[in-house]
Amino acid sequence: MAPTVRLTCPAPAKLNLFLHVVGRRPDGYHLLQTLFRFIDLHDTLHFSLREDGAVRRTNIVGGVAEEQDLCVRAARLLQSETGCALGADITVEKRIPMGGGLGGGSSDAATALIALNRLWSLGLPRERLMQLGLKLGADVPVFVFGENAFAEGVGEKLQACPLGEAWYVVLFPPVHVPTAQIFARPELTRDTVSITMRALLSGQKRQLRNDLQPVVCNLYPEVARYMAWLGNFGEAMMTGSGACVFAGFDSRGQAEAVLRQLPHDMRGVVAQGLAKHPLHGWAPD
Repeated sequence: MAPTVRLTCPAPAKLNLFLHVVGRRPDGYHLLQTLFRFIDLHDTLHFSLREDGAVRRTNIVGGVAEEQDLCVRAARLLQSETGCALGADITVEKRIPMGGGLGGGSSDAATALIALNRLWSLGLPRERLMQLGLKLGADVPVFVFGENAFAEGVGEKLQACPLGEAWYVVLFPPVHVPTAQIFARPELTRDTVSITMRALLSGQKRQLRNDLQPVVCNLYPEVARYMAWLGNFGEAMMTGSGACVFAGFDSRGQAEAVLRQLPHDMRGVVAQGLAKHPLHGWAPD
């Protein structure tokens, strides 16, 4: 069988179906609880094998220098951790808005780890890839984990959480929210009472919210405007540290009916919730 020399792989976005800040560690990192949901909005990454060990991004990604690109950093981390002498050309087709709380950069990094683990025939288990992912960012491990998940800690303690079918209207306010700035704000609530996954699955959802949302909406009126519009049709919530907002619906038809009413000066999409990451079967357990 001929060796694999090219791979084309999706990198799906995520939603935080809630996000609670439940404390703070001595090192300043915030302790979180959240529920990650993958959706079918995705970037597409293309990998071509190189024999010379070089890792190159072949296209321009607006606002992201090659050396700072998480895909490139993920590839070089995988090389350094394994001593792999192979390299890759990486092409990144972006569809997920950057800086919107949808996890696009983290998802791209996870897809790079998973795909290059296969392209370079390294055979690292999922747990090891998750450990490497955490070095790149707190949201990377969940994309390697590959299942919708209840997360705790800084987001790295994961429990698979089965979720039913759902469709989402996801809106893209035209602002970039700096995550560190939001977590540093003195008005941020940091003492939300913890919830267990058992309580979550039993339907105790009345108090679920995104603790970062009031801070972001106060600082960025456009996010508040998008939230208010979407709130006319369902329970609107911000994902991550923003700026994107979403609402869930039971059917594609319901979601598309809402999106058709979107004002001309707003942007958004309909996305389907995924049961698992499209590459879930690629990482050996």
